Amino acid sequence: MTLLKFVLPLIVLLAVAACTRPESGGQSPGHGHDRDAEDQVEKGSHGGRVLRDGSLAVELAIFEEGVPPEYRAWLYRDDKPLPVNAGQLAVTLTRLGGVAETYRFTPRDDHLVADGVVSEPHSFDVEVRANLDGHRSRWAFASYEGRTRIAAPVAAEAGIRVARAGPGVIRDEHELQGLLIPIEGRHARLAARFPGPIRSVSVGVGDLVRQGQALATIESNVSLGTYTITSPIDGVVMARSATIGEIAGTEPLLEIADLSALWVDVHLFGSDAEHIVAGLPITVNRLSDGERVDTTLDRVLPATATASQSTIGRARIDNTDGRWRPGAAVGARVTVAEHSVPLVVPLSALQRFRDWDVVFTRVGDDYEARPLELGRRDGVHAEVLDGLNAGDEIVVAQSYVVKADIEKAGASHDH
Repeated sequence: MTLLKFVLPLIVLLAVAACTRPESGGQSPGHGHDRDAEDQVEKGSHGGRVLRDGSLAVELAIFEEGVPPEYRAWLYRDDKPLPVNAGQLAVTLTRLGGVAETYRFTPRDDHLVADGVVSEPHSFDVEVRANLDGHRSRWAFASYEGRTRIAAPVAAEAGIRVARAGPGVIRDEHELQGLLIPIEGRHARLAARFPGPIRSVSVGVGDLVRQGQALATIESNVSLGTYTITSPIDGVVMARSATIGEIAGTEPLLEIADLSALWVDVHLFGSDAEHIVAGLPITVNRLSDGERVDTTLDRVLPATATASQSTIGRARIDNTDGRWRPGAAVGARVTVAEHSVPLVVPLSALQRFRDWDVVFTRVGDDYEARPLELGRRDGVHAEVLDGLNAGDEIVVAQSYVVKADIEKAGASHDH
């Protein structure tokens, strides 16, 4: 069964649902799954939701033009405005996870205004209590946005994975480019001690050799006897110019290098050369496949490269498996400083939703977009300044699947 066939029938999309319920009784508020319920909400002259109890009514709206989001309300009897001091009003919002917020209203001009900012996301179960001219009313309804429900088996099939948000480290990192080169002292060019014809060569480019191993024999023009060229180090044959029968002179015949470790030379430009110093941690990544290795910057060379006008920083990496090749270009990231922060999220968890950077929190089978105020970030994490609590479960893998499902539901911003 394909993922698409498995996911689509089982994902339940939460839509806005409403019901009017006086204190004296009525049906419990629905968490309706019918998209048409949103269109059935009665709207008032101020664009808010109208809640009725007989001849009495309250129009309730979240106002956010030029001010932080706040609840405003208007009172009516027989659809005619009542004075703002004709009643008392309180609204309790219960967010995903059970956190409740209660707002009380006071008169202002021709309306009542709540005593606090309604923070995003505007997604909650709403309970409204009113006392209008001595008559008590109560309404309850669901007002969801940026929320969806995905059954656990469907989430597992889609690869959705969650983790708890918590403290972490933000690194001040600098991206660099570099080149792999053999380490000095582990590289040898072998030439003839005495000129004469080359009688044998026993190795070719790429062959592994041991220290003391015979590599070639040459007949000396001086003594007319033969002598052997041996390898001074363990390593691999990098180049061979020796050909049997040719006359060996002063040019190198063989080039041997020990590649069990390599130097990474990175280019430091401008201010990087001022504050990137020896001893800093550096991560080297192979451009061909993204393979990474962590090491330490050994030194910063004293001279400036004439051609590039860069300063060279040098680190050493292990290459016992032979997978890193001298001459290859690499990327590198140097960590200049580390900052411990109370709350971070992985960059992989972040998505853009409306005008926000969000993560998706999970409570049970419900997922909801949580707008964040972000601070510093590095190549792995972003610091969270507001919008999330330590311990909240957030989607850290396949977050785009959750976003797509929410957008399919319409992502209503009904106020």
